[in-house]
Amino acid sequence: MNVVFPQRRSQAWTLANCLTYGRLVAVPVLVALLFWPEEHSARFAALGVFIAAGITDYLDGYVARTYAQTSALGRMLDPIADKLLVAACLLMLVADHTIGGVSVWAAIVILCREVLVSGLREYLAELKVGVPVSKVAKYKTTLQIMALGFLVAGPAGETILPGTVTIGLVLLWIAAALTLYTGWDYMRAGIRHVIDEP
Repeated sequence: MNVVFPQRRSQAWTLANCLTYGRLVAVPVLVALLFWPEEHSARFAALGVFIAAGITDYLDGYVARTYAQTSALGRMLDPIADKLLVAACLLMLVADHTIGGVSVWAAIVILCREVLVSGLREYLAELKVGVPVSKVAKYKTTLQIMALGFLVAGPAGETILPGTVTIGLVLLWIAAALTLYTGWDYMRAGIRHVIDEP
């Protein structure tokens, strides 16, 4: 008599992971739309994609926790998707001069912090040391996403809400200031573990 065991569903195709895949797919779509920065329809479409990606960022974590769909793959891909989305947006917005002048430094600070934290997390993971996300880091992320939303809308957004770009740039600078603070916080924690390592 043959015993038939139920097939185990692949962890790669849980709803939480599929939402993360969607955010990864959104990155090249967003970049393609921002290749036409003067086209208002392209700007609004890019904003729609960006908002949808932001919603999946919240939903994938919620779904993973609520329905016990956490996985190693999801933990790896989630921060990668977030960083790719932010980096791609910043680079395209600098390229089309939505972010220009001295505000480019705010973008540089944010990008450098992302590289720094990624490197620290990778190193500390080898030491089996976790890096918890602080409340300030969560505020930073929220402000950063809001800033990018306004800036992605850019000139198209100005037709609906005058001052859209200015609001985005102000929020970007506040996010950059919080980025410096949280980046130093992570760096200090990393250095402490390096010094204390036997």
